[in-house]
Amino acid sequence: MIKSFTDTVKAGIKRLSGSSRSQTPAPLTVIPRDQHQISRSNISENALKVLYRLNNAGHQALLVGGGVRDTLLGLNPKDFDVATDATPEQVNQLFRNSRLIGRRFKLVHVVFGREVIEVATFRAPPTEDHSAKVAATGDQGMILRDNVYGNKDEDAMRRDFTVNALYYDIADFSVHAYAGGWDDLQNKRLRLIGDPETRYREDPVRMLRAIRFAAKLGFTIEAQTAEPIPVMAPLLEQIPAARLFEEVLKLFLHGNALDTLRLLREYNLFGALFPATEQCLRDDPMALAMAENTMRNTDDRIRAGKSVTPYFFLASLLWAPLQRVKEEFEAAGMAAHPAMQKAADRIMSQQLQATSIPKRFSIPMREIWELQLRLARTQSRKTTELLTHPRFRAAYDFVLLREQSGENLNGLGKFWTRLQQENPDLVPARGRSEADGDGERRRRRPPRKRNNRRS
Repeated sequence: MIKSFTDTVKAGIKRLSGSSRSQTPAPLTVIPRDQHQISRSNISENALKVLYRLNNAGHQALLVGGGVRDTLLGLNPKDFDVATDATPEQVNQLFRNSRLIGRRFKLVHVVFGREVIEVATFRAPPTEDHSAKVAATGDQGMILRDNVYGNKDEDAMRRDFTVNALYYDIADFSVHAYAGGWDDLQNKRLRLIGDPETRYREDPVRMLRAIRFAAKLGFTIEAQTAEPIPVMAPLLEQIPAARLFEEVLKLFLHGNALDTLRLLREYNLFGALFPATEQCLRDDPMALAMAENTMRNTDDRIRAGKSVTPYFFLASLLWAPLQRVKEEFEAAGMAAHPAMQKAADRIMSQQLQATSIPKRFSIPMREIWELQLRLARTQSRKTTELLTHPRFRAAYDFVLLREQSGENLNGLGKFWTRLQQENPDLVPARGRSEADGDGERRRRRPPRKRNNRRS
């Protein structure tokens, strides 16, 4: 039977700093090996290397978080994270193929080719004895720095959702579930550990994570966890634009983009990420259709095992506000091409205040937009030359998406479909370019010299 008990974490535990800290006991459920489906065959070989090396060095080390959660759900996680009582510096010394990262939350990345195993030291709540160099919060409660180390029980209570407070122990192959996480997993329920408002203030990105997990896993967001989100959505303005862009990629590139879009809008979060687009979605059915078709097409490609590059769906999401601004410039007497360029400048400037967009994505986005004008000139003598343009496939797919979403382009999609059929030799190889854009080949780096050091 599953053993359920409450940890007896005592309030006066001495830390490395010499201070004491009061800690609420953490409800813990231990699931023995014969009552869960995780085995070492489910776990990355490199993650096992990290776990065993830490253990052999005398440290406690367990798999934690999403890798454990997804394996228990019968999914195939891409990433495995490790939690340990070893400090980041100690981990770094054990693995020559590792690097220390982060200041706000110091971690170690152990690199095995393309696979990265993230190793985090157990965290604990800070006390007044800790300096701002190791722990600090902003005026509204947001965690600015969190490098106070503790034990596994304290670490569990610092995690966001109960279904992420799951640890797999290779010592006896048991699963340790805190704060009711095992029951929540069985009931497909997403619930924050602690007071939701406090936890969202600590890190507003947790609101986006709630949406992502709900869409990805098909979970229901527990009522108390969900209630504060629409009101607290403006807190996302505190988050650096670069971090929000990374969250956007996580939100929309896991195969459930359409559900994610609908949940983001339901909880008043989409406008924090794409404010100009949200304004259009509220009163323009065609803009909503294009956004939903974009997400649906992205999901279809991911489920089919096809690659997706972000700039196509970003170009699609910003198309409606771009068109509105372009029409304003044209109404003021500006020609179509300069109006498009000026509108693109304004929309990108506005968007960059919410989420950053790296140039490797913003440049091809603007090329797709500009090509929409060129593709519309079907009577041009240079029509066939456009078939050789490196962004033609992406721009052509964009035309089809516009038509699919209700724009009347007077048969433009059929025209370019027929022209490709008539000139098959002129069209670049499809490669990765359909529906997500991109036909560029990445330059290969010269092979790195390898040494014989242990990984």
